[in-house]
Amino acid sequence: MLAVNPTVIHEAYHALVFGQRWVPNEAKLRLGLILIHPFILFHSQTKRTCIVALAIAGKYGVGGRDSLVLANFLLNKIPVVYTHDDELLKLKKISWKESSVELKDPLA
Repeated sequence: MLAVNPTVIHEAYHALVFGQRWVPNEAKLRLGLILIHPFILFHSQTKRTCIVALAIAGKYGVGGRDSLVLANFLLNKIPVVYTHDDELLKLKKISWKESSVELKDPLA
């Protein structure tokens, strides 16, 4: 199983359309397929997600989007987040109350 949330989907869209110059409808189609795939869990975001994200941003010094993604996965008990972001990888682990998520490079 793989977990995603709104921020991850929209960051992927932005990277595909504006970074890799995909046609917007192609990016929409492919990301839409991810959302209906049976082995992909989609976790919505709530006001609580935003509150926890602000706490994470302050505690760990991460940006708003990163803290929102991490808060969402923490609250949904996702144990590992795979990332290529060197700044996040330096942290190795993010904790909030009794929850934690490990940060790993998928290629390491």
